[in-house]
Amino acid sequence: MVTVEILDVTQIEPKLKHPTIFKHFDELDAGESFIIDNDHDPKPLYYQLLGERGNIFTWEYLSQGPVRWQVRIAKRTKEDNGETIGEIAAKDMRKVAVFKEKGIDYSCGGNKTLKEVSAEVNIDEEELKQALEDAVNRPLSASQNFNDWDLDFLADYISKTHHRYVMENLEIIGGLAEKVAQHHGEHHPQLIRLEQSVKLFLQSLTVHIRKEEQAIFPIIKQLVAKEIDKSVHVTEPALLKQSALLLEKEHSIFAEDLQYFRKLANNYQLPEDACNSFAYFYHKLQELENDLQQYMHLENNILFPKVVTLEQEVSAS
Repeated sequence: MVTVEILDVTQIEPKLKHPTIFKHFDELDAGESFIIDNDHDPKPLYYQLLGERGNIFTWEYLSQGPVRWQVRIAKRTKEDNGETIGEIAAKDMRKVAVFKEKGIDYSCGGNKTLKEVSAEVNIDEEELKQALEDAVNRPLSASQNFNDWDLDFLADYISKTHHRYVMENLEIIGGLAEKVAQHHGEHHPQLIRLEQSVKLFLQSLTVHIRKEEQAIFPIIKQLVAKEIDKSVHVTEPALLKQSALLLEKEHSIFAEDLQYFRKLANNYQLPEDACNSFAYFYHKLQELENDLQQYMHLENNILFPKVVTLEQEVSAS
């Protein structure tokens, strides 16, 4: 029987925690794993490991608090290192509909393989593959072929479509959350928690968008310009990779928040006493969820990976 080592991270000196975990990971052979045991969610480690080692590992929560968190980290085998669902979605938007239909998170969970997500959502892998193959028969408009767009154009599209949508709907959604909680909170107390959570969420989302608009997107445009004209100055290009990882981490938090909203709202099923404002509030939350899924997919699976590659190429030239 194979014994899997459990590493109690709480017993390691803080500054040595991540180096120790990295050392354990590097010593693994393909297919081997170990378990980290911690007193808080180690998700930041996931992003650091992904950034420094690449998509060569799997990350499986065995327990998630509130007192202890355990995660099994395994080094992928060659068979596991297939195309990820994020890469599949990036290459063909028609297949996104399949992932949505099957309840598969392709935007923030895009680093997983078909085998992994099939096991997670309990569907047959061959059935999923067939559904993806069938999706190719649907028409694909040129406007959906985001993977072929120039990076500066894609950044502009995200800004003028998804960022603008959020900024134009902030007050509407926040106002609806407050109004519906005031009128229906007595009989539906979850609406009070939903109002508080949605308002905090929108504040965080606004800060996130401003970071992209003011710091990240200008660098992307400079990199694209420098690829053509070597004299173009790029502002701190070395920070781009870490910035992208941080933004992806925030995307994952947003995705978890959206799942929490859906849970509080009973999957957006309206109660019998729902008024028009109640219905409109739930409609806007679902609309926001759909917009953010597309927005996070475009950045996580297309824009950020390509920008990091471009920065490396420009720096090497």
